[in-house]
Amino acid sequence: MQQEEFIMAIDQGTTSSRAVLIDRKGKVRASSQKEFRQIFPHSGWVEQDAHEIWLSVQSVMAGAFIEGGIQPKQVKGIGITNQRETTVIWDRKTGQPIAHAIVWQSRQSNDICEILKAQGHEQMIQAKTGLPIDPYFSASKIRWLLDHIPGAQERAERGELAFGTIDSWLIWKLSGGELHLTDYSNASRTMLYNIVDLEWDREILELLNIPASLLPQVVSNSEIYGYTTDEHFFGHCIPIAGIAGDQQAALIGQLAFNKGQVKSTYGTGAFILMNLGQDCQLSEQGLTTSIAYKLPNQPVTYCLEGSIFVAGSAVQWLRDGLGMLSDSAESEVLARQSGDHNEVYLVPAFTGLGAPYWDPDARGAVFGLTRATNRADFAKATLQSIAYQVRDIIEWMEAETGVPISSLKVDGGAAQNEYLMQFQADIIGRKVSRQANLETTALGVAYLAGLAVGYWENVEEIQILIEETEDFQPQMNQGQKEQLYQGWKRAVRATRVFSQDID
Repeated sequence: MQQEEFIMAIDQGTTSSRAVLIDRKGKVRASSQKEFRQIFPHSGWVEQDAHEIWLSVQSVMAGAFIEGGIQPKQVKGIGITNQRETTVIWDRKTGQPIAHAIVWQSRQSNDICEILKAQGHEQMIQAKTGLPIDPYFSASKIRWLLDHIPGAQERAERGELAFGTIDSWLIWKLSGGELHLTDYSNASRTMLYNIVDLEWDREILELLNIPASLLPQVVSNSEIYGYTTDEHFFGHCIPIAGIAGDQQAALIGQLAFNKGQVKSTYGTGAFILMNLGQDCQLSEQGLTTSIAYKLPNQPVTYCLEGSIFVAGSAVQWLRDGLGMLSDSAESEVLARQSGDHNEVYLVPAFTGLGAPYWDPDARGAVFGLTRATNRADFAKATLQSIAYQVRDIIEWMEAETGVPISSLKVDGGAAQNEYLMQFQADIIGRKVSRQANLETTALGVAYLAGLAVGYWENVEEIQILIEETEDFQPQMNQGQKEQLYQGWKRAVRATRVFSQDID
């Protein structure tokens, strides 16, 4: 009797790594998750140890097999989805990183970005990459590492070093150093990839003095790229067959394949993506244009994106930094206990503000405190801050594209919070649809890998697997909604002014 087969999705996130085993019905049959260390050398800097990331991935792969009673040889293919923009540079011969990975949240390369802006390069870079100049993206992080690690520039010029976002790093490790790859979605978030010409941009590379030999080969999101070595996958050679940055993977997991569909993922940050189809529409309103995905023998699909740096991590801050919560789920209970009067506004600009403001100098602030303010008010303000930021993006997206957004597809860990989802529907005045299975990031990359290895025949076969969604309908009256939102806008303005005064 033939053993049942599965797709393994490796979901390497900002604060934890997960491995998920998914069956033909799109059901999660086993999973394992492990947090790893975050390193904060200075204010606004965020780093990680790439070795610890790899060890955490090895641990969760083994954990998923143990939990499900499944053997490695039952894996038909592997898909990898990852925290985007986080930058690793390693030695091609030894496989050793030359320094800690610089995380997407980190602002340590801000000075490099300010120089590029002062030199007048912003319009050129955005026209080619779809991205504003910002330390969020990988390009300035690469330049920072080459500047600050002794001998790194010379070694890069000799072809001794390799750069990658976390997908590239994991593929390199799983393949025993045979594969140095990334996909279109991750490449488009580096600020080095020309999303119109579909190639690494020579002009930008020369501007930043980044050797092209440092960069990975760019491949489609769904094909067999190569195989794991038996040493690195429990004695078996398994096809590596799907790659996508985590937000694009969530778009695919939501099956948002139609132009104009929008999803919001609530994780460490929050990321709102609109499918643009084959239209590479550049933003003039503070959003970014990226590659959503490219399937074999099909044209590239683009997306418009709004990136919020702090979402679920603000709840973690309440829990770990201030000790106001015993666990993240308690935020929902507390938020419901808060009164409607004396509104408190939290602007969680812990690492600057992302879209649509792009203010790396902004820092977090709280407004509206009184003697009566308590931890329930803090919990409510924190959850509401996430929803307010999403409304900022939704409104700019509609203005940018002229496409009315009638509903919002949601996923991610914080989407389990019923208070947040209802307030999100209220403050945007639109239906919020939550999938029954919130593992959309893992599902998305599993679908890509499964299609490549013939586990599923086509997208139509996958579409029938999706379970019914739960809808949250707006209930708040128009006057209250606008009063609350205008309070948020005032808080953001005050935060930005205050941060400028400090500088």
